[in-house]
Amino acid sequence: MKKHILALLFFLQTTAMLMAQDTRSIKQFNALRDSLTHLGAKFINDPDDMERKNANYQFIRTLVSTLKLPGSFNYSFDSVKSISVLNAPDNRFRIFTWHVINVDGSYRFYGAVQMNTGGALKLFPLEDYSPLLKNPEDSVTDNRKWYGAQYYKIVSVKNSTTPYYVLLGWKGHTVKSTKKVIDAISFNRNGQPLFGADVFVGNGKKTRKRVVFEYSRQASMLLRYVPDDNIIVFDHLSPPDKSSSGKPETFGPDLSYDGYRLSNGKWQFVENLDMRNIATAQDQNEYIDPKKQAIKDRQQVPSRH
Repeated sequence: MKKHILALLFFLQTTAMLMAQDTRSIKQFNALRDSLTHLGAKFINDPDDMERKNANYQFIRTLVSTLKLPGSFNYSFDSVKSISVLNAPDNRFRIFTWHVINVDGSYRFYGAVQMNTGGALKLFPLEDYSPLLKNPEDSVTDNRKWYGAQYYKIVSVKNSTTPYYVLLGWKGHTVKSTKKVIDAISFNRNGQPLFGADVFVGNGKKTRKRVVFEYSRQASMLLRYVPDDNIIVFDHLSPPDKSSSGKPETFGPDLSYDGYRLSNGKWQFVENLDMRNIATAQDQNEYIDPKKQAIKDRQQVPSRH
């Protein structure tokens, strides 16, 4: 009888300790998440270049501290509007991405891949190597030579000999042009992430490791995955006239659509898609600009007068 009582007491004591630890972790997480929200708003909105960069460095350190908390993989960062957080469909990992605008109007991207270990933190920082990557469509890179972007969609490809995931991302470029990208992420034998894969088959049967689109900063481009058809659809980009054919900063949608359809683990290019019943005005903005969202949120706050 005494043994049963002692076992019960031990069980209750252990349960109470675990609950207390969980409560402390949640409080720590909430405090750190509030800091991330504040710092994220600062590196997006502050007009001073050095203030934006300093806020971003603090953000990175705070994010790492947050992810070191027990059970952090299950924590939500929905309130941190300045970043994108995407979970893999199979919950194997999640990827954090965000950007900071430079003083010249260009962008630098930041990110990290967090593995779902169920225990100790396993985190791969993403280092934007874009300015030095001469042929991004022909390059497979690791996390130290990442072709930076802010991702808004992840798709798992299971019917391939080497499982991988497709990423759709926004990649602000310069004061004149914007980019979007279709990329791929996989993992090598050591569990390290690799970006780019020989899976995007073009019109001339040439394969690309990733697909990069560049167009006028004043334009809006559709780039969307349609799960029912296993297809990635996008606006066909054209110059406004023949004299601008070599100037992608002038390109914009011409009201026709092309795409990549999944077939045997690879994405086959298809042109002139009829997307009238799928593409909508809402689809044009799957990437939500944090700066515009912040302005929208402020406009929606009720007046106190």
